[in-house]
Amino acid sequence: MSFSEDSYDYLFKIVISDEFLEDSRSTIGVEFATKSIKIDKCFIKAQIWDTSGQERYKAITSAFYRGAVGALLVYDITRKSSFDHVNHWLKELQDHTEQNIPLVLIGNKVDLANKRAVRTEDAERYAKEANMLFFETSALDATNVNYAFETMFDHTYKESARNNLLEKNSSNKTHTLSVGNAKTITLEPPSSMYKYNHRLNGNREENEGGCC
Repeated sequence: MSFSEDSYDYLFKIVISDEFLEDSRSTIGVEFATKSIKIDKCFIKAQIWDTSGQERYKAITSAFYRGAVGALLVYDITRKSSFDHVNHWLKELQDHTEQNIPLVLIGNKVDLANKRAVRTEDAERYAKEANMLFFETSALDATNVNYAFETMFDHTYKESARNNLLEKNSSNKTHTLSVGNAKTITLEPPSSMYKYNHRLNGNREENEGGCC
C-alpha cells in the first residue's frame, strides 16, 4: 500500500512555539506544514502549526492550540532572551491544550554553536524538570530536525497502540483526543532524555503485527 496525503491511520496535530520550519505555507499568524511518516505498518500524517509570537496574533494562535496532541517549544541557542521566553510559551500551552500532551524543547541554530548563548546543560536540565524531551537542531542544515519529529511521533504512536489494547481489555474509559475522524492520543513524555546527538538504534525491533 502506497502512502498518500489522504490515506493515513493516525492524524497528529502538533504546534510549534516559534519559527522552525524552513518549508511551510504562510497563513495569518500561523505557518502550516504537513509531515507524513510510517511507523511499523501504520501511516501517520502530522499537521504542524508554527505559531507566531507577535501579540497581534495572540487570539488567532490560541484557537489553533486546541486539539493539539503534541508541542515543540523552540528557542535560539544564540539568544538567551529566547530561552528565557520558553516559560511564557509553556504557560500558553498549558492554558490552551489538554494536560500531559508530549512536549519537546528544541534549541535551534546549532550550526551557529560558536555564537552559543545558552548552554546545552542548562537547557537539558530545564527540559528534564518540565518533563520534556530535548534536542538541539539546525533548521538550516536539517541537523536532528527529522529525528526530533520522528521521536515524538514514535512515542505518541506506541502509547496510542498500548492504550488501544488496554481499552479492549478493560471497561474503564481511556482518555483520547480526536482530530477529524482520525485516532489520536495524549501521553506523558518518557522520563529518559534524548540528547541532541542521540541517534536511532540500528537494531530496532520490527513489529510484525498489523497496524492498531
